[in-house]
Amino acid sequence: MKKVLALLAGLFMLACGLSGGEPAAASPKPAEVEIYVDISSQTMTVDVDGWTYGRWKVSTARDGYYTPRGTWRPFMMKKMHYSKKYDNSPMPNSIFFLGGYAIHATYYVNQLGRPASHGCIRLHPQNAAKLYALVQEHGLGATRITIGN
Repeated sequence: MKKVLALLAGLFMLACGLSGGEPAAASPKPAEVEIYVDISSQTMTVDVDGWTYGRWKVSTARDGYYTPRGTWRPFMMKKMHYSKKYDNSPMPNSIFFLGGYAIHATYYVNQLGRPASHGCIRLHPQNAAKLYALVQEHGLGATRITIGN
């Protein structure tokens, strides 16, 4: 009878994920980086695991151009990119999320907070560098970019 009880207790512990020895080390879940761009307020909020990391002014598409709305995982990062479409314009700390659309630094910091781009999301160079380093640290797969009104 003792053997049956011990067997049942062991099965119960296995079913509940318990063990009789040392507790297994839980593998840490990678941090989730959430980037939310609000077109109407021309702001970006960056959260890491639900905690606000930063809130910054941005510039999105001006009249005649379009910033796409939706949710994406970024697919490529480039420390320095030059736009082939727009006269080799510099795009430092670029995080690409849809075709040629990216979040990147701008040198036109006086335009931040209002629509001014050809469709990309522009950030102050210091904030773009912080965001680039954050995404590089946590990875493209742990990062989600959402753009909405």
